[in-house]
Amino acid sequence: MIEAVTRIQQGLHHDPFEWLGIHPARAGYIIRAFMPSAESVELENIGPMIRCEGTDTFELNISKQQKDNLPLHYSLKWIEKSSKESHQVISPYSFQPVLSDFDLNLFSAGTHLHIYRFLGARLQTIDDIEGCLFAVWAPNVKRVSVIGDFNGWHGLRHPMRIRGESAVWELFIPGLHAADNYKFEIRTRSDEIIQKTDPYARSMGLRPDTTSKITAIDNYKWADHNWLSQRKKWQWLHEPITIYEVHAGSWRRHDDGSFLSYSEMADQLIPYVKNLGYTHIEFLPFTEHPLDESWGYQVSGYYAPTSRHGSADELRYLIDSAHQNGIGIILDWVPAHFPRDEFALARFTGESCYEYADPNKGQHIEWGTLIFNYGRNEVRNFLIANAVYWIEEFHLDGLRVDAVASMLYLDYSREHGQWSPNDHGGREHLEAIDFIRNLNNVVHAEFPGVITLAEESTDWPQVSRPTDGGGLGFSMKWNMGWMHDTLNYAQTDPLYRRFHQNQLTFSQLYAYSENFVLPLSHDEVVHMKRSMLDKMPGDVWQKFANLRVLYAYQYAHPGKKLLFMGGEFGQWNEWNEAKSLDWEIFGLDKHAGLTNLISDLNSVYRNNPALYFFDFDYQGFQWLSCDDVDNSVLAFIRRSQNDTFVCVFNFTPAPLENYIIGVPDAAVYKEVFNSDAAWYGGSDMGNAGEVQSQQQFDHGFENSLRLTIPPLAALFLKKLDS
Repeated sequence: MIEAVTRIQQGLHHDPFEWLGIHPARAGYIIRAFMPSAESVELENIGPMIRCEGTDTFELNISKQQKDNLPLHYSLKWIEKSSKESHQVISPYSFQPVLSDFDLNLFSAGTHLHIYRFLGARLQTIDDIEGCLFAVWAPNVKRVSVIGDFNGWHGLRHPMRIRGESAVWELFIPGLHAADNYKFEIRTRSDEIIQKTDPYARSMGLRPDTTSKITAIDNYKWADHNWLSQRKKWQWLHEPITIYEVHAGSWRRHDDGSFLSYSEMADQLIPYVKNLGYTHIEFLPFTEHPLDESWGYQVSGYYAPTSRHGSADELRYLIDSAHQNGIGIILDWVPAHFPRDEFALARFTGESCYEYADPNKGQHIEWGTLIFNYGRNEVRNFLIANAVYWIEEFHLDGLRVDAVASMLYLDYSREHGQWSPNDHGGREHLEAIDFIRNLNNVVHAEFPGVITLAEESTDWPQVSRPTDGGGLGFSMKWNMGWMHDTLNYAQTDPLYRRFHQNQLTFSQLYAYSENFVLPLSHDEVVHMKRSMLDKMPGDVWQKFANLRVLYAYQYAHPGKKLLFMGGEFGQWNEWNEAKSLDWEIFGLDKHAGLTNLISDLNSVYRNNPALYFFDFDYQGFQWLSCDDVDNSVLAFIRRSQNDTFVCVFNFTPAPLENYIIGVPDAAVYKEVFNSDAAWYGGSDMGNAGEVQSQQQFDHGFENSLRLTIPPLAALFLKKLDS
């Protein structure tokens, strides 16, 4: 008895339920409570409890008859030492274990897709008593307690019970409510006392506050049933996909610099994107993160929407609004690494837990972050269930997985001696590869129509091929090679582009090896790289014309499309995450023309299968002219089963009159898009709406088109049925 009281007093008891609560005794039963801030304690309807001398344990012997008349979940009244205030609460130590062995076993095996419904903090009713069930995985520690406003952040008030070999600790605390703050206090194996936010917390305080918050039971009424039903049947391989990439914190702000709420974004961002004609919005991570400058990529709350913009239900409203307007939502998701913040996942148990213990595997040298231990079942489960959580609970339509290359290679960003080979002597990170394949298998099996996109910058094979054939299983992969080559070419003075035309043609050598997205992303408009418009060479007119032809080339090239916010109206300044986009220039002169161009490109692209149906298939593309380096002209065909588009590009500021392009079919070709139109801020040079082919041999074809190609411009010509 003395040993047990001492262990409780010192916070060392591995299972406080063995001592606290009600237990059989010689003359009946004994009830014990540990109340370190109490001056006196009383068992309701029976009488005062007795303090064990020299301790904060109170106990009371009761008879069998008294026990039979006592509620199953009895109440304790106490007087606080400091305030002399009276309080009453139902004892948490009167409840039986809640989590089932079945759920715990699935979690230990790493296969519980909905473990977030069981771990964390969940409001629920047990035996008609309302409260909150807390559960956390914390292996190899001596004690875990729930601390919060409700117990004065005292680590000995609410020690949890451990659930056997699962290393999951749980405790049901009656009387708690939504928005109550809490954390877990952990006594480590080395007797260090640390406080940690809940890895499964669904809400957290606004930075710099790092507390977890109990969330209300979700009762949001979705109105996107038609969207979800159609998504299951969506054949994305042959459908148009154009993505508007957004950083929620800087797309637009209030005049005083404060953030828009999710609801305000729903009312402002969604109509804006709909008018532009995009099919999807991709958000940089809106999972909770303490550092604005990380853009959301150093995540501290994987299950918590950032409180910068409001509540989880407000985020649901934003996504719901997008769906009702025909727009999908993609989340930039970060399973590759996490920050070293002491309050979060890093050294969660006082030692490596979510990360590898071996620094050669567990530390990301370049970014100063930690790497998830993909070989540990519970860590894999944390991440896989997190993907399921965002898709299922928030109806997301896709996950763009960040920094995939850093996951695939053991020697990523490491020098000799800083990494160890795998069991086969190679540099491949086998555990991470298995995790990635499992992730994609789960997403595609559980959520038909939901897409996964890989930011992968190497030549790893079959990134977007099925796992049963040896692929990684992603739906699509960002085409980083296309992005770098194309931007390098676009930034070259037109006078010298004749020496670099291969930067535009090279992509056709590998364009169908993966299902590619063509990204012009946030990474290309920061860190002194300049904005999309300011990258372009020449005077102001040429900068706009160069950007117009670049965007047109992106839309004509096989692959789905992505553009980061601000690029659609030609922001002059680099992106700054600390302020709004430069909306003061939106709608002015050539900036308005650029927005008109993006809107029309989206419309032409979405309404003409020739531009998207065979995005991932060589039969949708045919070169017409790729070797006229002196004029920096490219011409090719995009086609579907029924439609043919001729796409012609002049990458010099010199107009070309009577330029001959050979074509395979004799027909009338309608000029459906001209990036030099006055509506876009151009010089309005063109071909009077259509061109009749002539029987003249050129480029290996019996027929040809005689064109006027405007300076720094693109033409899309649709073959009309005869």
